[in-house]
Parts: sequence; C-alpha cells; structure tokens
Amino acid sequence: MTGKHRILVLDDDPQVREWLHKVLEEAGFDVSTADTAARMQTCLKAAPHALVILDLKLRGEDGLTVARDLRRQSSVPIIMMSGLGDETDRVLGLETAADDFVTKPFSGRELLARVRAQLRRTTELSMPRHANGSSSGPRFGFDGWLLDMSSRTLTHNGAPCVLTQGEFALLSAMVQQPSRVWSRDQLLEHTRGIDIDVYDRTIDVLILRLRRKIEPNPAQPQYIRTQRGAGYLFSAQVVRL
Repeated sequence: MTGKHRILVLDDDPQVREWLHKVLEEAGFDVSTADTAARMQTCLKAAPHALVILDLKLRGEDGLTVARDLRRQSSVPIIMMSGLGDETDRVLGLETAADDFVTKPFSGRELLARVRAQLRRTTELSMPRHANGSSSGPRFGFDGWLLDMSSRTLTHNGAPCVLTQGEFALLSAMVQQPSRVWSRDQLLEHTRGIDIDVYDRTIDVLILRLRRKIEPNPAQPQYIRTQRGAGYLFSAQVVRL
C-alpha cells in the first residue's frame, strides 16, 4: 500500500536528504528530494505527491514562506522539520499551514509514524461514510460557503478555499453540530490522528487559521466564536444540502 505513495523531501542539507530518502524508501515509499523551493516545484509538477516534508530553516529561503506558498496551491499534507524545538517555532510552523511538526534530531521510527498518520487521515477523509455505500456525502451550506464532505472541499460562492487536513476535520465537526460548545479536547479528537504530537495550542492555531480563511473580519469572528473557559462554537445558520 505504501508503495503507491510518493513523498517529497525539501532540505538543503545533503546528508539529511540522503538519510530521509533511505528511511522512507526502505519503508516502501517512492521518494523525491529537492534542495530548493524551485526544485521542489519541479518535482511536484512532474508527478503527484501524497505528502511533503520540508525544513523550516533553508539556506537563502524562508521555510515558512515556502510552506505558505505551497498551501495556497495545494492541500497536500505538510510535515515541517526544524532544529529549533521551542513552542514559538512549532506554532509558527503550524500557523503557516503545516499539518504536523517534528523537531530535529528525530528517529526514523518517529518520522514514519507521523507520515503514516497523515496518510491515514487523508485516506479516511476521502472515504465515503454512508452505511448504504453511496458515493455521495452530505454537503453543508452557510452564508455562501459550501462544505462538501465527499470531495473534502470548501468553496465560497463557487470559489475554492484550500484547507489543510486538520482545518477540514475541525470545520466539518463544528458545521455538523452548530451551536454546540466544543472543548479543546473534544476538537482534538476530531482533528488529530494517532501518533501525532498534539497539545492545547494546536486547536487555537487551527481556529486562528480557519478564521483568517472564512471570517469576514477575523478580528471579530461571527462564525467560530470563543466561549471563555469552555471552548468554541459554530454560530452560523447551517443548512444540510
């Protein structure tokens, strides 16, 4: 199964690239490697990739900017790496659109667990969930927005809005139960898979990113509202289509 997945590694350190290539290839993955954002784009255009692993600190380039640009054009899962392990870098990486973050040095076993968790979540979100086997999933509309559970897409008046896997999982949970107050722990159950390092700030970061994407004024959210001391609720009028 894993042999069907191609993973792209972006790191300017040749020894790190070689090691990651070896770890992933031995696990059964097809692997592409690049040392610059331009070469990464060439690889992405040459073949479809199931996941991208990129370094936060690139020589002459800002890994955060690279991840942000990649997220604008694709919903491919992104795992970011960095030699800096403090929370500031972790949050910045997640805010930039990464789906997960791993701190150097890390073992091949840890990396593979994170890779498989992201691929598993992608597969789960792409599978129809109707017991009758129907290929069509429910759709939910609110204020010009359309969330399609089958295609895992979000559009606004027909224009696509790219979401990360975590963002989609969180929004879909809230949209299906509007006006419910969700605690961070409850939302974590919907947005993070097994083997992924999670903490309370993860939900705050996802909420921040979703507000930036769907709120008319992210500073004064009208859809995703904070319930002080309790969590968050989705307050829009949602219609199931």
